[in-house]
Amino acid sequence: MKVTVYSAKKYDIESFSKVQDNYGIEYKFYDVPLSLDTVALAQGSDAVCIFVNDKCDKPVVDALYDMGIRLIALRCAGFNNVDLDAAYKKIHVVRVPAYSPYAVAEHAMALLLTSVRRIHKAYIRTRDYNFSLKGLTGFDLHGKTVGIIGTGKIGKIFANICKGFGMEIIGYDKFPAPDFPGEYVELNELLARSDIISLHCPLTDDTYHLMNKDTLKETKKGVIIVNTSRGALIDAEALVDSLKARQVGAVCLDVYEEESNLFFHDYSGHILNDDVLARLISMPNVIVTSHQAFLTNEALANIADTTSQNIVGFIKEGKFLNEVCYHCPKMNECKKKREGRCF
Repeated sequence: MKVTVYSAKKYDIESFSKVQDNYGIEYKFYDVPLSLDTVALAQGSDAVCIFVNDKCDKPVVDALYDMGIRLIALRCAGFNNVDLDAAYKKIHVVRVPAYSPYAVAEHAMALLLTSVRRIHKAYIRTRDYNFSLKGLTGFDLHGKTVGIIGTGKIGKIFANICKGFGMEIIGYDKFPAPDFPGEYVELNELLARSDIISLHCPLTDDTYHLMNKDTLKETKKGVIIVNTSRGALIDAEALVDSLKARQVGAVCLDVYEEESNLFFHDYSGHILNDDVLARLISMPNVIVTSHQAFLTNEALANIADTTSQNIVGFIKEGKFLNEVCYHCPKMNECKKKREGRCF
């Protein structure tokens, strides 16, 4: 089985190379992202393996189909970068739904703690042998209210971490989880009550720009916003305006709406062409990491294993493990029930 891996970084090559012999897969790695310009690199492959910023729109899907490729294997949970309407009845799409929810939830808390205790500022200061505490005053998380939007696996793990800090936990989700360790409220109440808001929901038509100029005005003044999910959950320009107006007190971002041509690349020594991101990074109350939340040894191993199992299941065994639901027109008559093949 031959699989072309796009956007492959050193850690991807290492983790997938360790398991490929176990599964009988020959992975071919390319650092470039999937696009219409690079799709020809997959010629002769049985499948392609892509990540969050690879572009898999209709022209790319059609080109893959014309090459005889019938499987797109996402090595991530999100699939908003794949045109599922174009793929339906042509190419099956599989993903890794839970590579390490602990990694993402723990990174969200690491960002939050770094922000509220000014750890990033203290680190830079002490590197210059400046041991003054001026300007480093933070606040206790204990007793604060955290609003969690999206209470799937990651959201629930983040809630339990917050519970350990003695925080009051409220949540919002269209599909409430019975084991969520907090109180469910409507979105407007969550915005008004929360000292900290952490986003853990997928990017869909309903959640696109969930945090916009209107919803940001509904938040408690000085709120801290954490986003380790998808960049387009937040309207970045509206966020800049809210920070300038002091409505939002601090922001911790591991994702960014226009990250696809920026994150995972080294642009040090260059002028950043994205003015909005440059303004965010320049603000002292904003922390940005470049889609790093997933990056742990455990997560990388799980991604490589699950992706390989998905590929072997499809090509060799006729199993459709972790296939994305295409939301076909007759969903109420769907026989798949997320278990069998969709088409």
